[in-house]
Amino acid sequence: MKILVAVKRVVDYNVKVRVKSDNSGVDIANVKMSMNPFDEIAVEEAVRLKEAGIATEVVAVSAGPSQCQETLRTALAIGADRAILVESNAELQPLAVAKILKSLVDKEQAQIMILGKQAIDDDSNQTGQMLAALLDIPQATFASKLVVADGKASVTREVDGGLETIAISIPAVITTDLRLNEPRYVTLPNIMKAKKKTLEIVKPEDLGVDITPRLQTIKVEEPPKRSAGVMVADVAALVEKLKNEAKVI
Repeated sequence: MKILVAVKRVVDYNVKVRVKSDNSGVDIANVKMSMNPFDEIAVEEAVRLKEAGIATEVVAVSAGPSQCQETLRTALAIGADRAILVESNAELQPLAVAKILKSLVDKEQAQIMILGKQAIDDDSNQTGQMLAALLDIPQATFASKLVVADGKASVTREVDGGLETIAISIPAVITTDLRLNEPRYVTLPNIMKAKKKTLEIVKPEDLGVDITPRLQTIKVEEPPKRSAGVMVADVAALVEKLKNEAKVI
């Protein structure tokens, strides 16, 4: 069984993002970049499935500029067997990425596709669902537990009402939530081994995929700053402000 796992290069979650002066987007110049945290969980889960003898190969995939090679090398250091970079400097929206992944799934004949539930830069939470639709196969999103056996995947999902466990047939698309696992620490020996693993570079046109953006970002703004709190004398004054100023009661 082959697993294809998608990873994305994003601004590190510890960095405070800044909006460009022209409000056209987020300024990533000289900013630390790293693997999307949800994707790191996806790689860890794929590697665990291989270590358990369920999967035979884990292929890490990323789409974006040449710098994404660093992100893929991290995936290889975690335990992926090889990597594929679909290199493009164009804006890659969720549908374009889903089409790229579908093309690679068809080429690689992967049985399980594991993605992070969303990327922390755009929070779209769309690629996994779009990929499942394009492939016309089952999907299980927001996975907090995954068990694969007998050609099926038992997935515990985090939903608004609590937890939901479903069984889906394989091939399938699975997206990971934070509580699925805790990614391992990448050791120096594994980083060195990752440098010798295969990393293939292709272009979207090599896969026959149209990546033309269908959405246009009009403007990006920082959220408004919170106003200072106000001390009130008693409960009556608090109720008065909630009623007349905040309009919440």
